[in-house]
Order: sequence, then structure tokens, then C-alpha cells
Amino acid sequence: MELVVGRVAKSHGVRGELVVEVRTDEPELRFAPGTVLRGRAPRSTATQQYTVESAREHSGRLLVRLDGVADRGAADALRGTVFLVDTADLPPSQDPDEYYDHELEGLTVKLGDGAVVGEVTEVLHSAAGELLSVRAADNGREILIPFVTAIVPTVSIAEGLIVIDPPEGLLDEE
Repeated sequence: MELVVGRVAKSHGVRGELVVEVRTDEPELRFAPGTVLRGRAPRSTATQQYTVESAREHSGRLLVRLDGVADRGAADALRGTVFLVDTADLPPSQDPDEYYDHELEGLTVKLGDGAVVGEVTEVLHSAAGELLSVRAADNGREILIPFVTAIVPTVSIAEGLIVIDPPEGLLDEE
């Protein structure tokens, strides 16, 4: 299984730097100089390898230079490319309250009384925090659940289960 650690948003300047939307908690490790990344272009299944020459933060964004990408045209050609790592290559988390997205996807979501709410289809990362996108068991609609301890008190990867305690109205249909 693959995990996205970044996505090329656009080029930066004329020397081939890329603005990368980071999707990892460890950008300093994933985008360290000398690291080899696998990249997949939009609407493609093939991957290509890229070696990181440099990475730096600039105005809250990560600017990355890749070996062989030397000008704006080459950088523009990579727009939308996602950088991937194999989940098998990831070390286990040292924090019992931290999870990789792929560990949560597919888990069953229940209420405290055991009623099934649905299944996690995706973990969304927003400026306000993480959200669990859950496909409702009863009608298949999408429910967005803030991934915070007050609402999601229990996560058991081993049992394939997430127990939620939603505030009033969170699960109501619009």
C-alpha cells in the first residue's frame, strides 16, 4: 500500500524549485537532501524516482529542488505529481495516540452503544485539523467527523474499530 507524503502545487521561481503541499508529519525526513522519492503524475499509474537536492521552508510552504529539474518548464511539468512511500517501509509510530492515515481507512465507526455509524473512507487534512470521512452504513452519505479526542475517544487498530461520541447534530442529515 502507498501513502502520499506530498503533492506538487506549482513551480517556484525560474530555477526549478517546486512548491510542495506536505502530507507528512516528518517533512524534514521525507524531503531530506539525498532522499529518493517515488512520484506519480496526475491520471497516471506509473511512478518515477526523484532525488531531493534541497528542501527549505519559505513563507509557510516547502520548496523542494529535485535532481534533474533545473528550470521552470521542468518544474511546471510536475504540477500535481504526488510523492509516495510504501506503508511497509514506515516505522511503527512511537506514540499510541498517533496513526497513519492508511491505518484508519477501512475501520468501522460505532457509537458508544454499539450502533454502527459507517466506515472510514479517508482522512482529510485541513487547516482546522484532521477529519474522518465516513461512509454512512444506512445510506452511504459522507459524514465528516473531527478527529479529536473529545469526539473520537477510542481507536483500536487491532479490533478494526473507532468509537465516537458525537455532539448533538453531527450525524444528522442536512
